[in-house]
Amino acid sequence: MIDKKILLYALLGVVVFALWEAWQRDYNPTSQTTTSSDTKVVTQDSAQPSLNVIPKSVEAQEMSAVPASRIITVHTDVLDVAIDTVGGNIVRANLLKYPELIYQTKPIQLLSDDAVKYYVSESGLISNLGPDTHKKQAQYTSVQKEYALSPTENSIKVRLVLNNTKGVGFTKIFTFTKGRYDIAVDYEIDNRSHKVWTGQFYAQIKRKNFDSSRGWFSFNTYTGAAISSAEIPYEKISFSDIESAAKDHKEFIRDSQGGWAAMQQRYFLSVWVPPHDQTHRFFSKLNNGVYTIGLSNNAISVPAGQKGTVGSILYVGPEITDNIAHLASGLDRTVDYGWLYILSVGFFWLLKNIYKLVGNWGWAIIIVTFLIKAAFYKLSESSCRSMAKMKDLMPKMQALKERYGDDRQKLHQATMELYKKEKINPLNLGGCLPMLIQIPFFIALYYVLISAVELRHSPFMFWIHDLSSRDPYYILPILMGLSMFLQQRLTPTSADPAQAKMMMFMPVIFTVFFLSFPSGLVLYWLVSNILSILQQWYINKKLATEAKSCHR
Repeated sequence: MIDKKILLYALLGVVVFALWEAWQRDYNPTSQTTTSSDTKVVTQDSAQPSLNVIPKSVEAQEMSAVPASRIITVHTDVLDVAIDTVGGNIVRANLLKYPELIYQTKPIQLLSDDAVKYYVSESGLISNLGPDTHKKQAQYTSVQKEYALSPTENSIKVRLVLNNTKGVGFTKIFTFTKGRYDIAVDYEIDNRSHKVWTGQFYAQIKRKNFDSSRGWFSFNTYTGAAISSAEIPYEKISFSDIESAAKDHKEFIRDSQGGWAAMQQRYFLSVWVPPHDQTHRFFSKLNNGVYTIGLSNNAISVPAGQKGTVGSILYVGPEITDNIAHLASGLDRTVDYGWLYILSVGFFWLLKNIYKLVGNWGWAIIIVTFLIKAAFYKLSESSCRSMAKMKDLMPKMQALKERYGDDRQKLHQATMELYKKEKINPLNLGGCLPMLIQIPFFIALYYVLISAVELRHSPFMFWIHDLSSRDPYYILPILMGLSMFLQQRLTPTSADPAQAKMMMFMPVIFTVFFLSFPSGLVLYWLVSNILSILQQWYINKKLATEAKSCHR
């Protein structure tokens, strides 16, 4: 009969191996739109949105960097943005609060017109009367080339102007707010002609799959597109999904009221969030290795002699729930916490609140480990007592094995009688139930460490400068392996020598797996092992005292 503890370790080993493999393998995978008091926009629900909303001229130019003569720069306290006057598209965006590498000042560049890491955000207003058409985007003008949010300002507006010779004027307005990554992008339409102006707004995000291969030590969080609709609040549209759709000559995904369209990667996000009360058509596209996810609305009209406004919210920044949850329903799900999402969210909530008190994520992990151990103390105590009794029974178990030899039926019957006599519940799993309970928390913390941008580059102490990456000197994994070995010495081993030898190899195997895990995850497991050792030592001492009292 196989020792149940070995089965538990095997299960944990499978989990650890699965996470280790995921960790190693390559990637495959509130501003508001404003409307002036004299504005009148009529949405024609019967009009069907055109799927051909991507200007061909932009597609032809997308592989080359935008000339400096066309760039308008915008600086806020959190963003450094470059806007192309052709189309008014955001072609570069640096996140000033997030350095590219630890202890460096160079910020992450989320959006880029670089040919290799092409990733831009576009929007347009298509009409036969402009500003954009199916063949090209408008060439806007601006009163200045550089905008900066001063310390005394709460927001800043960038206005791109196009005066149409056909009697319709257009202004594309970007509103940046201090301390925020969401940007209001609005079009003001001034119809000074004698005809009704009719057009269609679209917004899209385009990028290459440049994160698909990151070498042996890579992080396996979701990179790709996602949308939200009334039917499905959060739906991943992977690059392979877009490729399949392109092969079948399909671009249309679905129509929905509200929703959003996003591009995700580890820690960071770009997303278009249109007005919640309007119907939009979501689409995807693949062209020259560039993947597109976007949305377009129904045809809108502005009567002659009147003005209208249409637009959307663009978010370019970190995947922080407090930043994005209020923008649209389902947007908080873009923080990729894996299949234990609810537990990971609860785990992170607890970590975050403890962090606010102690100011260090490493100590927060240690305190959470203490709390988990405290919550399951009674169960662990019962298991420890069971393990201690099992250890005392080892000589009797061995004697039974020698007595009955290979007669497994009689050996099993005699073992059950011994358990009954000694008042041991065989369903206790030999003291491994607490380990089984730890597995979901282990997985949840794994996803928190690789997905929560708040823990990115977060130091602990001494040589641990980033809890979200591996220990550079492998000290924590080695200590974890030693603690696991010591823990096994305190627990009863199998009467089968082969199984006992297998158990002795477990700390070595786990140490190898943990070498490349995030140091925060190894810290959690190490502290958990140490607490289990202390608890087992305390229970053993207590049982020894109880045994002495009984013999008096």
